Order: sequence, then C-alpha cells, then structure tokens
Amino acid sequence: MLKTKDILDEKDKRLRLVSKDVVFPLSKEDKDIIDKMIEYLVNSQIDELAEKYDLRPGMGMSAIQVGVNKRYFVIVNEVDPDEEDNNKRFDTYIVVNPKIISNSMEKIYVDMGEGCLSVNRDVEGIVPRYARVTVEYFDENGQKKTTRAREELAIAFQHEIDHLNGILFTDHIDKNNPYKGQDEYRAI
Repeated sequence: MLKTKDILDEKDKRLRLVSKDVVFPLSKEDKDIIDKMIEYLVNSQIDELAEKYDLRPGMGMSAIQVGVNKRYFVIVNEVDPDEEDNNKRFDTYIVVNPKIISNSMEKIYVDMGEGCLSVNRDVEGIVPRYARVTVEYFDENGQKKTTRAREELAIAFQHEIDHLNGILFTDHIDKNNPYKGQDEYRAI
C-alpha cells in the first residue's frame, strides 16, 4: 500500500516534468501503480483507515506524484459524502492521456482552498477553475472515454491534468493578490 511518504513533495523537481504519453497496452507495473493509487485514495477518504495508516485525504493522484513520468491519473469521488464510513461508495476514474475538449465560460474556486497531496502546507488564495469540463481520455484497457465533469469533479480533473503538465495548483494563485478575482468567480 502507498504511504503518504511515497508521494513526492512540491520541492521535488520531478513534479515539474511534462509527463509522457502512455502507449497501450499498459504494463503490469502501471496497472499495479493504478491499483495502489486507488487504494490510497479510497482509504484516505474513510476516516478510520486514514487515521490508522496516517493518510492525508485526497480525491485524485497523478502518476508523476509517485515518480512515474506518464500521462495517467486516478480520481476517486465519493458518491454519498454524508454516509457513514462502512457505507461509503465511490466513483473511480482511471484517466490515461487526457485532453480537455470543452469547458464552460463560468469559473469557480474551492471556498476552503484547493489542496494537493504533494503540497504539505496550507496555501492561501483562490485557484480559478472552469465550472464544467468535458475530458476525452482512455481507460486502463485503452478504451476511449468521454466524461463531462461539473463542480468538484471538474476541479479534480483540471488539477490532475495540470500535474501531467508540470503545473501545481499554487502556480494559479496570484502571488501579489492571492484572492484576486474572488468576486468574479463562484465559490463551491
């Protein structure tokens, strides 16, 4: 199982690499990494397991965050956030070679601030993101998929695609005015 210490910290220069396209079929190693990322993300969203294994809660993880320079990531989205831990259900997205093919004009930001498993500190400021995106990608079997994501899921897709391009969420925050544009965008 992946541990928090296995995730690269923002100071690691590998996080600034532009990840390379994946060629199918996926290797056994890549499939194993995907399984470990899913396991980490699910466990991190179940309070008892997150505490037991000292996991930081996360919704998405890119291969580059575990030192693999390939264009894939995983998002584990809780379906019923108010359910008790033993009843939690998740939608899992395995996303390979993604491209955003359309986006809304409306922009949003996370009211409590965006976070990242590779950024181990509180960061003040807003990260403007599209409220809706349509993403084309391949699943782990090389099947083409299209997902229309809204709100929190749209933010997760954009955040992880940024990772594949060597961009951290902190790069989107205006250094001189961290809350710049706050009145122009909708908080979620």
